[in-house]
Order: sequence, then C-alpha cells, then structure tokens
Amino acid sequence: MTRSETLIPHPVSAKAEKRKRIAIAFAPRFFLLIVVGLAWLGAAFHDPRFYYALAAWDLLALIAWCIDLATLPSAKQISLARRWTDAAALSVPGTITLVLENSGRIPVYAKIVDNVPACLRSEAPELDVKCAAHSEASVEYKIVPRQRGDVELGGTYVRYQGPLRIAERWALAHTEQKICVYPNLEEARQHSVYLIRSRQIEMEKRHSRIRGSGREFESLREYRKGDEVRDVCWTASARRGKLVTRVYQIERSQTIWLVVDAGRLMRARVAGLSKLDLAVNAALSLSEVALGTGDRVGLLAYGRSIQKRMLPHRGSAHLRQLIQQLAYVRNEGLEGDHLQAVSALLSTQKRRSLVVWLTDFPETAMTPEVIDAASEAALRHLVLFVVIGQPDLATLAASEPDSVLNMYRTTAAQETLHRREILLAKLRQRGALAVEVNSAAASVTLVNSYLKVKQLNLL
Repeated sequence: MTRSETLIPHPVSAKAEKRKRIAIAFAPRFFLLIVVGLAWLGAAFHDPRFYYALAAWDLLALIAWCIDLATLPSAKQISLARRWTDAAALSVPGTITLVLENSGRIPVYAKIVDNVPACLRSEAPELDVKCAAHSEASVEYKIVPRQRGDVELGGTYVRYQGPLRIAERWALAHTEQKICVYPNLEEARQHSVYLIRSRQIEMEKRHSRIRGSGREFESLREYRKGDEVRDVCWTASARRGKLVTRVYQIERSQTIWLVVDAGRLMRARVAGLSKLDLAVNAALSLSEVALGTGDRVGLLAYGRSIQKRMLPHRGSAHLRQLIQQLAYVRNEGLEGDHLQAVSALLSTQKRRSLVVWLTDFPETAMTPEVIDAASEAALRHLVLFVVIGQPDLATLAASEPDSVLNMYRTTAAQETLHRREILLAKLRQRGALAVEVNSAAASVTLVNSYLKVKQLNLL
C-alpha cells in the first residue's frame, strides 16, 4: 500500500430517511399534465359541461400521481455512499464518487446534492443519476481543497422519481464525516522524484548513490586522473603497488530540523495560497527528499507558542506523521515568538544539525526578532534561513513609473527589497545560509539548497 493510499479518507454509507415529515412532492411532469388539462377551458367557454371534463382530467392526474407515489421505493430502500479516490491535498484536484443503491422494485431517477463545504468546492454539486431496480449507480464530482486541516462534510440529499416522473420523494442520508486535507502531496512527490533522479541521490528503495560527494567512506578504487590528492589511500597504495583512491558518499543519518513560522506575517496570500501554505508544501518536499537520503527529520512549528514539535526520526511511518502534523499547522493573528522557538530548539537538539527556518520578517528600521533568533541558533547549528518572498513587490520595484504616485510606490518597493537584502546579508555574516525564495519555486529552491549543503559537507 502506497503512502497516498493510506491517507485516503474511509468511505461512508448510510440508508436514506425522510427529509421532512412530509417528504413527498409533485414532480414537474405532474404540473405539465395540469397545464395540458387547461385546454378544456377553451371549450368550456362555449359549453359549460367541459368544466366537468377539466375536473375529471385533473382528478385523473391526481390519481396517476398517487399511483406513481405508491410504487416509488421508500426512503429506507435507498442507500447512499461517499467514496474517495485520492487523499485530499491542498490545491490538488480530487474526485468524490457518490453511489446510490436502489432496493426497490422499479428504477428511479434521482437528483443528488452532496453537502460539501466551500473550502472544498465553491458550489454544492447537483448530480443526476438513473438507477435500475435492485441495483446501484454511481456519479462523480470534482473538488479542489483550499484549506489544510480538518474539514467536515454534511449529509447527502436525494430527490427521486419513478418511471412516470409524476411524483417524487425527498430523503436524506447521514453521510457526515470529518476528513483531513493534507499539504500538497503531489508537489512533494514530483519534486522529490525529479530532484532525486537528476542528482542521483542515494535512496534505499533504488539503491543509488552519489559518489565523490560528502565525506562518508564507501569503497576503494584505482586512482583516476582528476582525483584529489587528499583522497589517495597511501596504505592501500603501498600494499597494491599502485595509487588507490578512497570513494566517498553523502553522509547518512544527519539531523534536519524544519522550523516553520506560523505568525501573522505568514498569512499574506500569494497566488491563492498563504505564505504558510507555501512553507508547509516546501517543508514536505524537503522532508521526502531528506528521509529518502537516510537523514532524520524533525519538525518545530510555532506561533505565539509551540504548535507542533516532532523529534527527528526516519522512515515512511515518520513521513506519514510529518504529513499529518503539517496539515494542522495554523496561521495565527499575532507575530510568532521567535526567541521562544529557538529556545525550544536549542534545548531539544544538542548536537549540530541543519536547521531549515521557513519564515518572513517585517520591514522595520530595527533588526527583526527572527534575525536575532536565527543568529542565536547559528552559533550551534547550520541554519538555512528561507524567506518566502512577495512576487508583486519585486515586480513593482522593477517597473518604470508613469506618474508621481507610481514613482513613490516603485521607490518604496525598491527600498523595501534593499532593506530585506541587508538583513539577509547580516545573517550570512553571522554564519547562516540565507535565501529569499520565489513563491512559485519555493520547494525546488529549498531542496536544491539542502542538496548543496549535503554535497559540500557543510555539516
């Protein structure tokens, strides 16, 4: 069973029941019969006896309605089920299948309305389906989740008619369920597969390695032109009578900490997603790559207090736990307590590790608190400080103003970008790796930075 399959919500089914005390209605075809009967009115102007014909026609229509209603399956003979084909992931289109089971003796024509929240679909789906007697029929609709975390779906409403389409019944199936919307799993999978293949990272499942990178010994081989002198194994060379070179691989079982800021600055939206959503997606992409190389990954998400803390581990089970924890990281209305976060990190992780800090900072005259916090962490750990940028700010700074007002706006944007670069440069001087990433390429930039750290053996 793959990782995505284990995250798919469980199917839910229920027998329908009466929606209201009076859960019956006239179908549109009944009203069509009434309108056809009005043709008797023209004749009734000339002969009043045609009014009796009109009354008789309406009575026959009502009798036909009663017969059609009596033959319709009861609500208890109708069952509805909601099934998921994929795990619900942020911004990833998904499919929900509704299955109607008819235990009655006649076929039914049903209109199904599923009570789906707006964060999954802007409008509630209205689906038409025909189901034969003692059979089942299915229909699908699409969703695009726009919010991580728990989402509650309501019941499923159904209105169904028989073959005559004169009478109809209303029913409700209690298919309420709570599901979890995860970060963008598809983006994480695509980035990890692409980057692992392109750089030939060591993965246990593929038994592939990068040789010549890192400083963990792997094997010996004959000296080749271009090998570094420091890699020559002189004792082995003496025994064999020829030069022998040590071959190294990327170190495994190193510790990676993902520090995710969930404060108010991360609430800004870029391309329909908040900066926190982008940070979470990037963190998931990095987790999948790092765990694939054999590193241990931990998580620290914080706002005014610590929201999530997971100790570093490795393995597919730990990756599933990371996915679940990242799904519940929530934006807060106040700026995060960065000093508290670094204190929690330093008290938890004593040995040197790579700390990937995903955040943003305000454009103030003073040095932001998050810069001081990251500098404190850099005294013990290697800090990769990642700032989620604002694309429209860079676009405005590069534009040519065509009015006085736009000139002030362009100048302000340029000053803001300059100030941000100064702060990042200050952080680099204190020993950290600092980068401002474009929102569209946050995951790729972050993973590439991690791979560069591994290849250069900066840890």
